Amino acid sequence: MTMVPPDKLAAILQRHDILTATLAEGAAPDTFVALSRELAELEPVVAAIQAFEAARRNAEEIEALLADPKTDPEMRALAEEEVPASAAAVAETAKALRLLLIPKDEADEKSAILEVRAGTGGDEASLFAGDLFRMYSRYADLKGWKVEILSESEGTMGGYKEVVAEIRGRGVFARLKFESGVHRVQRVPDTEASGRIHTSAATVAVLPEAEEVDIAIDESDLKIDTMRAQGAGGQHVNKTESAVRITHLPTGLAVVVQDERSQHRNRAKAMAVLRSRLFDMERQQLAQTRAADRRSQVGSGDRSERIRTYNFPQGRVTDHRIGFTLYKLDEMMAGTALDEVIDALTTAHQAALLAEGE
Repeated sequence: MTMVPPDKLAAILQRHDILTATLAEGAAPDTFVALSRELAELEPVVAAIQAFEAARRNAEEIEALLADPKTDPEMRALAEEEVPASAAAVAETAKALRLLLIPKDEADEKSAILEVRAGTGGDEASLFAGDLFRMYSRYADLKGWKVEILSESEGTMGGYKEVVAEIRGRGVFARLKFESGVHRVQRVPDTEASGRIHTSAATVAVLPEAEEVDIAIDESDLKIDTMRAQGAGGQHVNKTESAVRITHLPTGLAVVVQDERSQHRNRAKAMAVLRSRLFDMERQQLAQTRAADRRSQVGSGDRSERIRTYNFPQGRVTDHRIGFTLYKLDEMMAGTALDEVIDALTTAHQAALLAEGE
């Protein structure tokens, strides 16, 4: 395993010392929060460096004892016994350190825009899209995040043809970013009298919520239309033109929001979704450029990739990207077992990044 250059480790330790001293002296209020956050992020890295250095020094001392012809036989025997454990400690602490030094996705700490759309399968696909949205909503509740629906189009038998929501909280995107892709369900629909298993699908997209500083939008690139909000079956649900459709002319992206009675509120929500979609598009293009010759399966964010199957007759969930199967379907749909799948995906992603750095 390739080790981190010593000068990089020294630079991290030096930065930690400077931050500690600056905060102890009393930094200006406008910089105190930023410096405190940076110090908090460095603390686990510094602890990992110290653990690695201690393990490395211990290994060197054992090697020195074994290399010294004056070492008495009893001490030499003890040193030889410690060699395997010492080497393992160096390898483990080195891996833990490299894991912490993997470049972080700057969007990880952000809130997210969640989009769930019914795919193939008619009414059953809409019902499944509703089930998925409830799964993420329950998971968000468990995490203490806030969910707000930005736009929704209900299915004729329930569920959603499409639902777009904002999930606000720290680190939302880091936890949900591997959920993007096609989710497939296999089950006997309530409407199926013969008991045949049907297969249908829904597409999930998780976008980091972009702020104005993340993406600049020229007002002259926007076409803004207003219309009356529509309910199920196409009937107008209010008499004022509160629904807003914003089209970004350079890309052709269009966002419609009609959830609020206020046109101003709907416009603000539509701009938030548009900004996040443009930011996501930019990130996707950058990721493709960086990994033109190789692409990690986990985290590619390919919306057309079938990533997971929910098999109700067998009570199992399988994530195809990493071959991970969990026989906890009820807990999964309740949001309580989702962490197990996300943790496995995160671990696989980190392992892939570590392997790339070999």
